[in-house]
Amino acid sequence: MEKIPSFTIDHQRLLRGIYVSRKDWTASGDVLTTFDIRLTEPNRMEALSPESLHTIEHLAATFLRNHPLWKDRVVYWGPMGCCTGSYLILQGDLESKDILPLIRETFEFIAGFEGEIPGATPKDCGNYTFNDLPGARQAAEKYLKEVIENISEDNLNYPC
Repeated sequence: MEKIPSFTIDHQRLLRGIYVSRKDWTASGDVLTTFDIRLTEPNRMEALSPESLHTIEHLAATFLRNHPLWKDRVVYWGPMGCCTGSYLILQGDLESKDILPLIRETFEFIAGFEGEIPGATPKDCGNYTFNDLPGARQAAEKYLKEVIENISEDNLNYPC
């Protein structure tokens, strides 16, 4: 079998950031851009706890699907199995810089969120107790301060 493109990225050099993972064209001609929202450096930093990443998923998906400018373009937000980040799929032929303000807003929302986690009830979620709001808030704050506020081309383009 051929190796899929996301497994050809040198994870030993990958930094935290916002990367275009792939672009796909639908039969109707729409472009879907998949973003790699990398919260930790693979194999060099501690991965997020699955509970924190699950909470980030609930909060980010809720925020994005309610965003006044982007909600109609959001296709998917979900965690990476390696627990080092999440994938965001948006309609449109987009680049990392195009969504930087959106990612900033999303992680500001997560970092400051208080209250009941949206969708974290037995009726709404298949594992509703598998959450860590303090951990999600801490991870979001760290990502904002250390990555988003100091973003560079190295955090926006996959290493060659």
